[in-house]
Amino acid sequence: MENFSEWFHNIIETADIIDPRYPIKGMGVWLPYGFQIRKNFFKIVTDLMDKEHDETSFPLLIPEEELAKEGLHVKGFEDEVYWVTKGGQKDLNEKLALRPTSETAIYPMFSLWIRSHIDLPIKIYQKGSTFRYETKHTRPMIRVREITSFVESHTAHSSPEEAEEQVQTGIEIYKQIFDSLAVPYLISKRPEWDKFPGADYTMAFDTVFPDGKTLQIGTVHNLGQTFAKTFDITFENKEGQHEYVYQTCYGISDRVIASAIAIHGDEKGLVLPPAIAPVQVVIVPILFKKGAEEVLDKCNEIKDALSKDNIRVKIDDRDIRPGKKFFSIENKGIPLRIELGPRDLKANKIVVVRRDNGEKSELTIDDNLVSSIKDLLNDIHDDLYKKAWDKFNKSLKLVEDEKDIKESIKEGNITEFYWCGDTECGKEIGKISDEDFLGSSEDLDEDTDKVCVHCGKKAKHIASVAKTY
Repeated sequence: MENFSEWFHNIIETADIIDPRYPIKGMGVWLPYGFQIRKNFFKIVTDLMDKEHDETSFPLLIPEEELAKEGLHVKGFEDEVYWVTKGGQKDLNEKLALRPTSETAIYPMFSLWIRSHIDLPIKIYQKGSTFRYETKHTRPMIRVREITSFVESHTAHSSPEEAEEQVQTGIEIYKQIFDSLAVPYLISKRPEWDKFPGADYTMAFDTVFPDGKTLQIGTVHNLGQTFAKTFDITFENKEGQHEYVYQTCYGISDRVIASAIAIHGDEKGLVLPPAIAPVQVVIVPILFKKGAEEVLDKCNEIKDALSKDNIRVKIDDRDIRPGKKFFSIENKGIPLRIELGPRDLKANKIVVVRRDNGEKSELTIDDNLVSSIKDLLNDIHDDLYKKAWDKFNKSLKLVEDEKDIKESIKEGNITEFYWCGDTECGKEIGKISDEDFLGSSEDLDEDTDKVCVHCGKKAKHIASVAKTY
């Protein structure tokens, strides 16, 4: 894809995903087709989250006093907060923030709800909008001022071990979400200077777009007792002593949808993973005057059979030429196209065309048809997954000499190297590379003979830098 940025901007509009012309920069309107993709994404997330968490909803507005309590946290967002200062014509006694994230909205309530160890653990999540005054170049879903599909989880525990276990659970949930969309990822521990404000540490997922830039698509934070101490969230343990809880939080957003669009798309348009495709199968009747009614009857029969097995299917019976239909279907990224004309019907067969690779095949119209279609949809997901991961893994390049870092980044790689773990050393590597230091993705054995690319001391981690959005 020669000009990914232009392609992405165009496909968002031509495939009816988002209309970015809303009269506030960095905010757009989800169009019905895009909204259905978003809805299917939310279903995947909800099904996985509900196994571990209770869904809830907190107010959008946060009092300035609550936001300001956690100084380190608010400092991390102070340049991004939208403030409400009037109610009608009256000035408010206290400014209210549109949530940039919800720690300072949720944790005052945790302090009211939690009294004893029997109240723990608490595991909740919510779906909704967050607002950040983004000053960089905005683009739909990737860098926006209203994050409309933000899913954030917040948990409280009675021990650091439980909190650590929850971090790993959050990571596993996110892996399943990304895997269902065939989106590859690198998991890394963010460096100390780039962790979530107030967290003990941050684990992040990054993926690579066709232009060689990485995008952070999910984060999981171990908050330790930082917010518990700020908001006085304590519990009485089994021995009757009062302790501060241990907390975690994690979040994903529209960026996951953007990643699926960017990573799988091609010059013809979208290539949607079946899991989020609004229409998984489209049936195109090839009609002539003679036999048209019989063809349409069979198309409806196939549609009903697929629908009964929870396959999202529609018949494209628009009064336009088949070529125009095919162009539109490809642009929308519908995973599987079925063609049925009089000759096919006579032979008791359908023609099926895969969107991901253009492969055509014939299937017999019999009792196994639905099963065969489901197998094809599974094959499409598996092939998208393999293709995306193969490309992603080729973009990971390990260098052992600091002078090779810049050249590797120019080639569009996530550039990995050996690092001693020292903060100042890491910052220097970031400066030398002129790109973002993602963090450490692998810890080395103590008996390693590898050395840090910058200082030459014994290496403790494999870390990486990359161009980022």
